[in-house]
Amino acid sequence: MEAYRLLIADVYELAGLSRRTSEEMARAVGQTAARWHVLSVLSDAPRTVPSAARRLGLAPQSVQRVIGDLVDSGHVEAVDNPDHARSPLMRLTGQGRRALDELFARSEDDRAAVVDRAGVTAGELAAAREVLRKLAGALRTSVPHP
Repeated sequence: MEAYRLLIADVYELAGLSRRTSEEMARAVGQTAARWHVLSVLSDAPRTVPSAARRLGLAPQSVQRVIGDLVDSGHVEAVDNPDHARSPLMRLTGQGRRALDELFARSEDDRAAVVDRAGVTAGELAAAREVLRKLAGALRTSVPHP
C-alpha cells in the first residue's frame, strides 16, 4: 500500500534528521546520540539488553556495546533479573538519570521550536504517535523475534 510506504519513508527521514540534531546536542554534554537513546529506553524501567534493542529497533550486539560503555562510565548498572538469571536487567544509576535529565533539558527548547515551526499541535503529535504505535503493534505480531 502506497500510503504506508510513504509514511515509513517519512518516519525514516524524520528519524535521521532528529538523530543528527540529537548527536549535536549530546556531543555538547560529552555524550553520543546512541548513549542518549539507550539511556532514554531505560528511563521508564529496567530492561534486558535484548528488550532495549527491540525497543530501539537495533541488533542486541550494538546495544550491548553501548550499554557496556554506559556501565563503565557509571551511567547504567546491571541488577538481577528474577525471570532470567543469565540476562540481567540494566537500569539507570543516579549519574545516568542526571545525564538524561540534562540531555532532555537541553533538547526541550529545540524540540519545542521544531514543533512550533511545523505548526503541529500536541493533539496532532498524540494522534500520530497512536497511529505509529498501532502499526508497530501489528508488525510486532507478524515479525518473529530473534
